[in-house]
Amino acid sequence: MTFREDATEAFQAIFEEQKRNIRNFEGCRHLELWQDRNQKNVFFTYSYWDSEIALDAYRNSDLFQGVWKRTKALFEDKPQAWSVDLVSELE
Repeated sequence: MTFREDATEAFQAIFEEQKRNIRNFEGCRHLELWQDRNQKNVFFTYSYWDSEIALDAYRNSDLFQGVWKRTKALFEDKPQAWSVDLVSELE
């Protein structure tokens, strides 16, 4: 996610304020935020959910809508999000 340079502190504050709520949302197993070392206004989030149904429930929740409403004005350009399914095999 690329934020306006003057908005990075605001985004980090929102994340810190809401991360416990998101992590405690039913089906969320993990949530992390990384800031790009070279571009300080670029952030990456990683989350792990029990299922696509759990993730969709979060995306449709009042919690997500509140966080999204506060963060969407901070983006430098049109926000983009990607979902990637990772599969691992244990031997």
